[in-house]
Parts: sequence; C-alpha cells; structure tokens
Amino acid sequence: MKKAVDILIERLNGLTPRVALVLGSGLGTMVDEIENAVRVPYGDLPGFPQSAVTGHAGMLVAGLMQGVPVLMLAGRSHYYEHGNAAAMRPAIEVLAGIGIETLILTNAAGSLEQSVPPGSVMLIEDHINFSGSNPLFGEPTDDRFVGMTSAYDQSLRDVFDAAAARAGIALAHGVYMWFSGPSFETPAEIRMARIVGANAVGMSTVPEVILARFYGLKVAACSVITNYAAGMTGAELSHTETKDMAPEGGRKLAVILRNVIGEIG
Repeated sequence: MKKAVDILIERLNGLTPRVALVLGSGLGTMVDEIENAVRVPYGDLPGFPQSAVTGHAGMLVAGLMQGVPVLMLAGRSHYYEHGNAAAMRPAIEVLAGIGIETLILTNAAGSLEQSVPPGSVMLIEDHINFSGSNPLFGEPTDDRFVGMTSAYDQSLRDVFDAAAARAGIALAHGVYMWFSGPSFETPAEIRMARIVGANAVGMSTVPEVILARFYGLKVAACSVITNYAAGMTGAELSHTETKDMAPEGGRKLAVILRNVIGEIG
C-alpha cells in the first residue's frame, strides 16, 4: 500500500487530516461541504475498492470542515459484491498510513425497534458478526487476534451524544448485526436477531470496524435507519426503499457529524 499512501500524501499537498469518515447511503452530499476540497477517485489509488452499488460514488475527498482537516470516503465496497470481507482493507490501511487516528463509519440499516422508525439515527454501541466471515482471514501474524471489547470508543460515543443533544436531534443507541447480504433478512432471521440482542441489521461496517481496530484506529459508527426489518410491517423490503429513505436520516446525521468533527478536531 506504500504507493497509494505516497500518491495520497502528494495529492493532499500538506493537509494532514487525523479524522476520516466513511459515508454510507444518504450522506454522499457531505463531501460538497468540504472547503478547499481535494478529490481523488478510488481508481487513482492502487488497491482501493471499486463499488458497483448505486449511491456509492467511489471518491476520496479531503479538506476542511468546521475548520478541521478531514478526509471522507464517499462509497465503500461490500462483502456481498464479491465475497471478500477484506475488500476495504487497502483503503483503511492507507488511512492509517497517512496518519488518520479516528475513523467514523456510517451506514443504512433496518430497525428492529418500533421506537426507532425510518428516518432515525442510531449510534452503534456494539455489533454482532452474523456473516460467518472476517476481514482478517489469512492474516499471518498474531496481530489478527484483535480485541473487540471496546471496539466502539466510549469517549467518541460521548461526543456524539453531546453533539446530538446540542442539535436537538434524538439519537438512539443499539447493537448492529451484520448480515452478509445481498438478499434481505427473513422474518425468522429478524426474530432470531432480536432474541440475541440486535437493535438494527445491515450489510456493512463490521468488517471496517475490525480492520480499523487492527490498524489501531479509534472507531465510532452510526446507522441511518431506512426501514423496519423484515416481518415488522408485512411489506417487502427493497434497495429502492433504502435509497429513498436514507436522505431523511442522513440530514440528521450530517448535522450531528458536523458538530462531532468540530469537537474532536
């Protein structure tokens, strides 16, 4: 990844962000708010993932937000696109290589809680890996045994809570359960997920959290709730619903993220 690190450092031209965000569905427009933006297509960075999912641009954008140097990844590669849980490893390795210390992850998710409807935002406190896969499969060193007890940094979660409170935005808390996708969960799987302690379900983020902890980054993550999970309303789920509903929660999360960046920066 040294070549990609060198290319990115050259493109950043002296900018030294310490905070990076991965923008999920509904948050892609946040890159338009970056001042003095440097835009680098993923294709210009060797090893970076190329996503074929609509709503994921495949662009790295860096600059200033709230006066703070920040880097955003507009788009991610998902496990369900190719069966490779480590698809985002090159990107996160490069982030660590240029000096990123804090990674904030966002995603679209389905809610298991009637009290957390579509359009809500949920701060992830913990996760359940139900995919049966792990991005560290094949890692030859003992570093692969990554501790995940405090994967979601408590100090960052406190900052998110304070930022949401200042903005007057309700911020739910919960456990995110990673399913491999791309098919949506069944009602029986959702009943199981609720029994084992999940509050939301989705098809991303968990591999990136594991990788970020592997590279020593502090992590926070939020879900934009786009739908109730399978079996809760009787309606069938669709990716169109996800894309249609993501901007509503995305607008709320964007407000929170601006405050968070200003605080941790």
